[in-house]
Amino acid sequence: MSEDVQGWLTPRAVAAEAGVSQEFDLSQCVREPIHLLGGVQSYGALIAARWDDAVVDTVSRNAAEVLGRAAEELLGWPVTELIGDEQWALARESAEAVTDSGAAAPQEGPASSGVLPLTLDGEDGEDGEGQGGARLFDVTVHRNGDLLVLEFEPRAEGGPFVFQNFYPRVRRALQKLQGATDVTECCAAAVREIRTLTGYDRVVAYRFDGRDGPGQVIAEDRSEGREPWLDLWFPASDIPPQARRLYARNWIRVIGDVDDRTAGLVPERRADTGEPLDLSASVLRTVSGYHLEYLRNIGVASSMSVSLLHEGELWGLIACHGDEPRRLSPEVRAACEFFGIALSLQLAAVAGREEADELARNRRALAAVLARLTSGAPDGLMRPGSGLVELLDADGAVLLRGTETLTAGAPLPDALSGLLARLARDGSVGEVWSSDRLPEVLGLEPEEAEAEGIPAGLLLIPFNRDGDLLAWWRREQPAPREWAADPSRPVRTGPGGERLTPRGSAAVYRATVRGRSAPWSPAQRVVASELWREVSGLLTRQVVALEARNTELARTNEDLDSFAHAAAHDLKEPLRGISNAAAFIVEDAGTVLDATSLRRLTTVRRLAERMDGLLDSLLHFSRLGQVGLEREALSVDEVLDDALVVAGGRLAEQGVTLVRPAALPRLRADRERLREVLENLLVNAAKYVADEGAGERRVWVEAVRTAVPGQAREEGGGAGADGGTVTALVVRDNGIGIPPGQQADVLQLFRRLHRRDERGGGSGVGLAVVKRIVERHGGRLWLESPAAAPDADCGGGPGTAVWFTLEEPPEARP
Repeated sequence: MSEDVQGWLTPRAVAAEAGVSQEFDLSQCVREPIHLLGGVQSYGALIAARWDDAVVDTVSRNAAEVLGRAAEELLGWPVTELIGDEQWALARESAEAVTDSGAAAPQEGPASSGVLPLTLDGEDGEDGEGQGGARLFDVTVHRNGDLLVLEFEPRAEGGPFVFQNFYPRVRRALQKLQGATDVTECCAAAVREIRTLTGYDRVVAYRFDGRDGPGQVIAEDRSEGREPWLDLWFPASDIPPQARRLYARNWIRVIGDVDDRTAGLVPERRADTGEPLDLSASVLRTVSGYHLEYLRNIGVASSMSVSLLHEGELWGLIACHGDEPRRLSPEVRAACEFFGIALSLQLAAVAGREEADELARNRRALAAVLARLTSGAPDGLMRPGSGLVELLDADGAVLLRGTETLTAGAPLPDALSGLLARLARDGSVGEVWSSDRLPEVLGLEPEEAEAEGIPAGLLLIPFNRDGDLLAWWRREQPAPREWAADPSRPVRTGPGGERLTPRGSAAVYRATVRGRSAPWSPAQRVVASELWREVSGLLTRQVVALEARNTELARTNEDLDSFAHAAAHDLKEPLRGISNAAAFIVEDAGTVLDATSLRRLTTVRRLAERMDGLLDSLLHFSRLGQVGLEREALSVDEVLDDALVVAGGRLAEQGVTLVRPAALPRLRADRERLREVLENLLVNAAKYVADEGAGERRVWVEAVRTAVPGQAREEGGGAGADGGTVTALVVRDNGIGIPPGQQADVLQLFRRLHRRDERGGGSGVGLAVVKRIVERHGGRLWLESPAAAPDADCGGGPGTAVWFTLEEPPEARP
């Protein structure tokens, strides 16, 4: 079975076909080239003549019966020998009048044809007497490439067509149609009037569920004694794709007698194409054997279908069935075709009016939604009570922006997150994508989709190619349907054999359609697009404002760094002068000054030296924001060894043992800055050791794969994770610890928890420097204390653990 057939037939239909018969191939019905069947209905005859010279290219085999000239006599000769030059000219003019280009391709656009009366002269018999004199024909003409196709139908008895007698019925029917207010009422009026015009025994209006879906009877007019078909569904396999394409090209299709013997064409295949003559626009085109048996199996002897189109697509059909063979004159067919066009326009007008009303309501709701965005930020759409979910009558909505996922309404199904990003990347930015049968789009059975948590309906609009989007979703709404045939068994044995048999009895098959949600209406798609434009504008303005704030912030930080550097540098010189002046006074006049004055001068010198140290620290801190990082892949073990050159003495002085539980990894960082981080942390561990007698003093340095903490944790609050894991370095001691309420304070510049002469002194810059270096690397820093020491037997205090991350090399990222 070809891929295109497999894509149209459902797996259940294919399986049903295989289980019923080894001879009947449903895919053959789907693939059958019904426009190239090579024959016409035998009550009329066909001649195709070249446009330029009128030479007959193709003719039906029944030409002798219908036209009085054998096909072999006509083939290769000018058709003007049969109909005369004047009538040939009229036929060309009629074809030109209904085509714009005069050479429409047979498979492109709607078919166009004209009808005109033609007269053929009778022939004399062997006795010299005429056989019936002139014969009248209704001839339908259409252009097929370089051919003019003429289809001859003998004029029915009853005299010539009188427009004045026929027009009042058509006008009355159209007036009733125009008075209808909704789709069902329009179709109900249509089937009544068409049945009155044609005399068929059953006329139904049939609406398709989507382009390739099944159809439902939404209106019916029938003679007494026939089973009602109203509201019944018919499987999609009843009308395969190629039939739907022809229905879209031809407003009307008439089958006069399902038992008609087809009149073949001569030649069977044209020399220039190698295929039979294309009969896509033919009114006499013969009928597929599959369709004829379909009609016989439901007791139909004759039929007519009138196409209903909406925006060039096949929306539905008016299907007419007769119990007896029935021929319709071209005038009646033209009236029904005209009626089909008028009904299509009326249905479009009704749908447009309903859509306009719905769009107006939705736009009022959209205005209310936008009015609630008091902050001017799109995040406000996702707040409870915003009306976003109700705007499209959805179950939930989601806004994806970067790593942020905001939801409204029902909780977002887990399986939907990854699917949304993929659909957004595959879609076009700013274009609405929607489906009310998402499991089918994804190739899933409804039960599989339900198990995976995939909703049935989805409407989304991508903001960009990065996966940012706004989407609404709907849960499945199982829909019970009554079928005229078992949808899981499209092939059944009927009176005419194993063929598509919609109703072999009065049984009605009840089945529930799953995997679908309520459909997204055109008005909902429009209002979603309008909301997208508003949100896009908000996001654009937000990005511009953020860029402006970032630029201003960068300028402010630069000014602050320059100020700190200049202040530190310029203040050091006066301080040195103050310190030196105090020293000179003590040296020169120390013998004559009292003890109080000497003590005060000594304090001045000490304070000046302390201020000098603070300025050095401030100068160093400001330089961290100005000096670029020289990143390289390095061994953390090697950098730790370098840090111990400075910090090792302080650790040994306090009796602190360094522990490395495992080899440290290679990370990408600035070697000097990382050494400075480790030096500060090791010196702090030496300063804040546990009191004497508390047990062995230790400091651990290790690497741990851990979740990235939230902002609250970074500032010293509770732990949390914002997703993903990274390699973090942790320096942990079993010293006196830091109370949780003061952990944020120790990360600030010049903040100490003890007096400056306690715990080894210091300016309170160390942890602030560490934090700034980590952030310059794009990492995070957080504290944990109190915490149990890794070794339960080591003793010590509650301890402090300083965690920090650095940018990792690509090969190390998860």
